[in-house]
Amino acid sequence: MKNFLRSGYTTGACAAAGVKAALILMTTGEVVSAVEITALDGTSLKIPVANVEKISDSIRAEVIKFSGDDPDITNGVSVFTTVRRILGSEIIFKAGIGVGRITKAGLQLKIGEPAINPAPRRLIQNVAAEFNVGGLEVEISIPAGVELAKKTLNPILGVEGGLSIIGTTGVLRPMSEEAFKNSLVPQIDVAKAAGFDTLIFVPGKIGETIAKKLGFDDGAIIQTSNFIGFMLEAAAQRQIKKIVLCGHLGKLAKVAAGVFHTHNRVADGRLETLAAYSAAEGLPASEVQKILDANTTEDAAQIISANHLEHVYKKIAARASRRAERYVFGKLQIATILVDYAGNILGQDD
Repeated sequence: MKNFLRSGYTTGACAAAGVKAALILMTTGEVVSAVEITALDGTSLKIPVANVEKISDSIRAEVIKFSGDDPDITNGVSVFTTVRRILGSEIIFKAGIGVGRITKAGLQLKIGEPAINPAPRRLIQNVAAEFNVGGLEVEISIPAGVELAKKTLNPILGVEGGLSIIGTTGVLRPMSEEAFKNSLVPQIDVAKAAGFDTLIFVPGKIGETIAKKLGFDDGAIIQTSNFIGFMLEAAAQRQIKKIVLCGHLGKLAKVAAGVFHTHNRVADGRLETLAAYSAAEGLPASEVQKILDANTTEDAAQIISANHLEHVYKKIAARASRRAERYVFGKLQIATILVDYAGNILGQDD
């Protein structure tokens, strides 16, 4: 009998569940032990609440992170949300202990903002909309995050003081190296059975969103996580004809450099790839150095744009396609679409 891998919920979903538990106590006086929230992809999540209590003029809830069968670094840690009413109708987000702040440009948030990403903010806003309570201050704390953050790339990326509250939908699906063997490849089998001979490979949610906007059928869109090379081989073995790689510049620039396991701890070279291709297009050495010194590929993209070298993305996309075709010894025809965090198409090959 097939063993199905368990999904979990993100730190953002934990925070949203804590906010809901706090608002229930605030509006009804009821102390709940679990709440149900709707993830941004429509998935219903029932999340246990470890504790919820009044503290001065606020209410604090504790939710224990559950990562399912994904080996997430935050599995089992406590996520605290402290909710307080304020004047107005806005939600003000604050970083408590163990939640970082943005100190460098190039991320999804402005410098000085608490490292609570846009999707978790939307999830919390959706929860708050269920209650007619006016303005709120929401502080998120992960006490264990102070030490856990040291085991992540946060200090390098410019997130200081703790972890980021992350997630694109609220659902945490298994993406470990063991898990992909059981959960990723069947997507190809299902798509082939449905009659698709051209598949859209997306490393994550950004590529998936763009693929849908471009009109690709949902049934042809395949999540690869970081295992692009493995999934290309699986597609070739199943005699798929064509693949479109659609994803963030930071992932697919690695493919252009011949990197097919794109986890940052396995291999990197994003900035070096952008720098090399930009230099080949005539970018001055001083500007090339700025790309090499950039914090993220989003930062580097601003330098490329400032120098009017956007056409370089077409060359990088073409290179990614050729390297991918070479990886599977020409058994697949491959095209590439590069996008940014905002969902803009930066470039694509012919």
